[in-house]
Amino acid sequence: MDWLRDHLWEAWLGAAIVLGVAEVIGFDLILLMLALGALVGMLTALLGLPVVVQVLAAAGASVAALALVRPSIVRRLHGGPDLMVGHGKLVGRQGLVTETVSSLAPGRIKLAGEVWTAVPYDERLTIEPGETVEVLEIRGATAYVHPMPALEP
Repeated sequence: MDWLRDHLWEAWLGAAIVLGVAEVIGFDLILLMLALGALVGMLTALLGLPVVVQVLAAAGASVAALALVRPSIVRRLHGGPDLMVGHGKLVGRQGLVTETVSSLAPGRIKLAGEVWTAVPYDERLTIEPGETVEVLEIRGATAYVHPMPALEP
């Protein structure tokens, strides 16, 4: 028992290493937070504090890491960019009118290297060929567009 008391920091370090290795197998980030608590226990043992204080410090650090650190790490690991697939990725892009676009007769635009049927988002507008438009919405195979303002020289 005297040996354990004299080498308690090594026991805490061993517990941290075992928990860290076990975390690699499971990767739930729970055992890693417990390993951090064991490292805090090791630091308190190196300072020569009583065993009760070491256990309380290790438990407190583990609970704090589980409550404060783990949720943000899990969110960051499981979150990612929203993937835009299909025609949804074309909304907000600019295209070039190739045939007159009006609400009475749908026209054509060149958008992302493809030719799309297009109608104006504002039904009162007529957009002439050569104008740049922004895609506001896509319904089916029809792009709803609005003309982009041209800069005056």
